[in-house]
Amino acid sequence: MDIVNMNFLAHLHLASLADSSLLGNLLADFVRGNPDESYPGDVVAGIHMHRRVDVFTDRLPEVAVARQWFRPQTRRVAPITLDVMWDHFVSRHWHTLNPNIPLAEFIALARANIEPNLADTPPRFINLNQYLWDERWMERYSDMAFIANVLNGMATRRPKLDALRASWQDLDTHYNALEALFWQFYPRMMAMAEQKNL
Repeated sequence: MDIVNMNFLAHLHLASLADSSLLGNLLADFVRGNPDESYPGDVVAGIHMHRRVDVFTDRLPEVAVARQWFRPQTRRVAPITLDVMWDHFVSRHWHTLNPNIPLAEFIALARANIEPNLADTPPRFINLNQYLWDERWMERYSDMAFIANVLNGMATRRPKLDALRASWQDLDTHYNALEALFWQFYPRMMAMAEQKNL
C-alpha cells in the first residue's frame, strides 16, 4: 500500500467528539484538491475537519519542541513519525481519554459506519480498509513494536522516506517526554472538538 500518514485513530476519535463524518475524516489523506463536488456534504465537512486538525497539530508549540528531539538524519521525517506516535498514545491511553466505550467497540462502530460507504471512494482508500480493520491496526498501535513495523513498512514503500526506520530510535529515546507533551496538547484538542472548534 502507498500510504504516508497513518494517524487514523486520533482523527476518528476527534471526529466522533465533534459529531463529524468518520468517513470524511478517515478519507481525507486520499483526496486531493477541492472535494466539494465529489462527495456528500457531511463527508466534505469531515475532509475539511481532518485538514484543519493536521494544520493545527503541525503548528502546536509542543509538536515544534518534539521535532527538535529528532537527530539531523531523521528530522525531515519527524512530522510523519510524530503523527504515528500520537496515535500510539491515543491507543495506549484510550481508557483514560474515552472511558465510556472500549477501544475495540469504538473501532467496530467506526468500521460499521465507514465500510458501507466505500464504493464511491478512491481505490487506495478501499485497499486501506482491507487491512486497517481486519488486522486491528488501531488497537495494535498501543504496542511500540507495532509502531516500529509501521515505520519500517512506510520506509519500504517509499524509499525517499527510508529515514523513518531510524526515526523509531528517536521515539524510543524520548518516549517519556513525548508522552508528557501528548498530555499537554491532546486533551486541549479533545475539548476543541467537543466545542466544534476544530
